[in-house]
Amino acid sequence: MQSDIASRADKDAPVLVCKFDEGADMAASGGSEASFERVKAQLKARLGNDVYSSWFGRMKLAETSRGLVRLSVPTAFLRQWINSHYLDLIAELWKQDDASVLKVEIVVRSAVRGNAPATDEDRREPRRPQPRTAAGTGATNGAANGAAGPVRADRPAPQRPAASDPQTSRQAVLGSPLDARYTFDSFVEGPSNRVAFAAARSVAESSASALRFNPLFIHASVGLGKTHLLQAIAAEAIVRKPQARVVYLTAEYFMWRFATAIRDNYALHLKEQFRDIDLLIIDDMQFLQGKSIQHEFCHLINMLLDSARQVVVAADRPPAELESLEPRVRSRLNGGVALEMGAPDFAMRLSILKHRLAAAAMEDGAVDIPEEILAHIAQTVTGSGRELEGAFNQVLFRQSFEPEMSVAWVEEMLGSMYRAGEPKRVRIEDIQRIVARHYNVSKTELLSNRRTRTIVKPRQVAMYLAKVMTPRSLPEIGRRFGGRDHTTVLHAVRKIESLSSADGTMAQELELLKRLIGDQA
Repeated sequence: MQSDIASRADKDAPVLVCKFDEGADMAASGGSEASFERVKAQLKARLGNDVYSSWFGRMKLAETSRGLVRLSVPTAFLRQWINSHYLDLIAELWKQDDASVLKVEIVVRSAVRGNAPATDEDRREPRRPQPRTAAGTGATNGAANGAAGPVRADRPAPQRPAASDPQTSRQAVLGSPLDARYTFDSFVEGPSNRVAFAAARSVAESSASALRFNPLFIHASVGLGKTHLLQAIAAEAIVRKPQARVVYLTAEYFMWRFATAIRDNYALHLKEQFRDIDLLIIDDMQFLQGKSIQHEFCHLINMLLDSARQVVVAADRPPAELESLEPRVRSRLNGGVALEMGAPDFAMRLSILKHRLAAAAMEDGAVDIPEEILAHIAQTVTGSGRELEGAFNQVLFRQSFEPEMSVAWVEEMLGSMYRAGEPKRVRIEDIQRIVARHYNVSKTELLSNRRTRTIVKPRQVAMYLAKVMTPRSLPEIGRRFGGRDHTTVLHAVRKIESLSSADGTMAQELELLKRLIGDQA
């Protein structure tokens, strides 16, 4: 028997129309519920109770039909956050449990027929997991009294119980949730991040020297600990000064907050809330897009810096190389101190693995991985800390049902995923920097509209190398070279190919540059 379901969504969710066979659906419902429970258990095991309860505690199974699993959450914000950060993980776990599942969707609860309207409890945004620190329960108690740090809200002025202390009512801040694992105690310090670590501690402790490098800009490639360090600053600052307003958020969330505020006509109210911040921490600055959003961000940091409030920003490259940002935003970020975090050396990688093993042993006393195995992983996986943790998790998982471990066993298991000495990903920014240095021009000149011979040749060489050494498309390369058209890039590629074929010196030059870029990547 066929039945149509047409469920009308609110403005945050699309209209969903689907058909299904009721008898088949009823027969499969028991298995789907069982799969859902197993997936939830896996999420809790992987992410921890705090993160799970914050984001998945109110997630429900809405429908399963012909390879599609539809899960519902009470608010549009939860749907967006889970889609952005956890949808791939949920889909992977579900497909492992049931190979017939082809797709997993997250919808807002009110958009699915058969569910009751979202209650007040449903509409409350997830509680931020409290940071674990050496100060014990200080942060937790502060949160209970309404005096702790970042809490995310779906609207800027939710209803709250009246507070007797006037300080208490001003503590609700609009930030991204903190991960309880990311503290200074769990951060592994080494030669590649020591300066950035010292600066971060200085900011968190509100030392007199901190304002001398304001804003503090930390940049590093993916997976080298930027987010860990920024969240550690927020967690420590909250513990040391529970009454301070500390806001940690990603650039994407900052854009979302302002976009929804403009849409729902409460932008002025949101700006007033941001004006009262004591410490603003922005992560993934390279994703800040849109002229109006950047305009608002520039006004915000100008106001905070002029008021001697601390600002910390992180991105995957230095401020001068964030071409997508407006010049005045880059200029403001350049006015402070920019510190780079490099890739960990062998000793750091081994230390990271030992810290990870100690944390795993605290959760499960039976976990024991010999040091020679850890040393082999540290020697094999030479990329980011995130890749290192992924390799450790592989070994930890396999050990649960293959307890006999050896170096050869680990090498075979990791061999297909991690190769020692494997070429690292080349960035266009690295190519621009090395080519500019080789030809003794500035990167600003390389990206400018100047057409003198001394600038045009290096620019064309850089475009050519970007095409042959990265997977970027011609339009993307053009955007990264000052917003040029893809036909300009194509002309440069063909020009350099022609020159290198006819001129041996040019070919040698290109080979030298490729080696330099490969060594620096």
